[in-house]
Amino acid sequence: MCTSVTFLSETGDNFLARTMDFAFELNGRPVVIPRKQHFPSDAGGAGYDSRYGFVGAGRNMGNYVLVDGVNEKGLSAAALYFSGEAVYANQLTDQVNLAPHEVLNWILGNAVDCGDLANQLKDINIVDAPIKALGKTTPLHWIISDRSGECYVLEVQKDGVKYIKNPVGVMTNSPDFDWHMKNLNNYTELKPSPHPARSYNGYTITSFGPGSGALGMPGDYTSVSRFIRTVFMREYSDQVSTDQTVNELSHILNSVEIPKGVKLKQDGSEDYTQYRGYMDTQNTTYYMQPYGNQTIYRVALSEDLLNKSQPTEFPIHNEQQYESLN
Repeated sequence: MCTSVTFLSETGDNFLARTMDFAFELNGRPVVIPRKQHFPSDAGGAGYDSRYGFVGAGRNMGNYVLVDGVNEKGLSAAALYFSGEAVYANQLTDQVNLAPHEVLNWILGNAVDCGDLANQLKDINIVDAPIKALGKTTPLHWIISDRSGECYVLEVQKDGVKYIKNPVGVMTNSPDFDWHMKNLNNYTELKPSPHPARSYNGYTITSFGPGSGALGMPGDYTSVSRFIRTVFMREYSDQVSTDQTVNELSHILNSVEIPKGVKLKQDGSEDYTQYRGYMDTQNTTYYMQPYGNQTIYRVALSEDLLNKSQPTEFPIHNEQQYESLN
């Protein structure tokens, strides 16, 4: 379970941010994948190549698997769980076969922007192939956003591949994206200002103060409710300068962050927000904020990192850091 959101600074610089909510410990960290890499594929075949370098959160599982990031051209993307909805294909010989967990690497390694990705989707085939760390195929869908602020959702279901324009800049989990957009119609009453006073047979009632405009906004941790809350927060949060946008996004994501213990699965394991990732498409910079340490770490793409022969990992502290004032 995860939540993702795009956001423009007051000068029009585009960011993509996400929470990574999962029970399995991913142990992700910032990783830079340099230009012109070859990746073997768990889907079989010859594997796949990348042209562009990128930075994001990932882990070396024999090969590097990233789940979000931004590339040197300013294209950002994030993979989110899509259980009960994703349906993948069998291997084909005339296309690049990718396991679902490899799609994020391929997108960031080969596409310049959302339009370029649309033109290249015909070249790939997303195969029902498991990730070794989990022992099963991960049901995923993807949110993609570029430097211009364009945003799309990529989903693969029974009726095929869908590449859908995302006008609200938000994506969570199942059901499918079109369902979430229709469900927004149930929340036309939400607004940041108070509801006006009303009269019932001459008896006037007033709200108890500011905030009544958000009465009825769902507060639980389902993907449906997180979608509604994040659309509302994104729409009405103040735009700020580019250097303050990550901070603003951290406050937006506060409304959907899942602390340990409040969301349990049937087997008793805890879904929680393992980290938050923030992607600056203008400055090709990745920010990571782990659960155990609210410090925000930053890695910017540089020519030195992009031209290395091997990926570069950046370890982070998972214990809270404090700034002493006396």
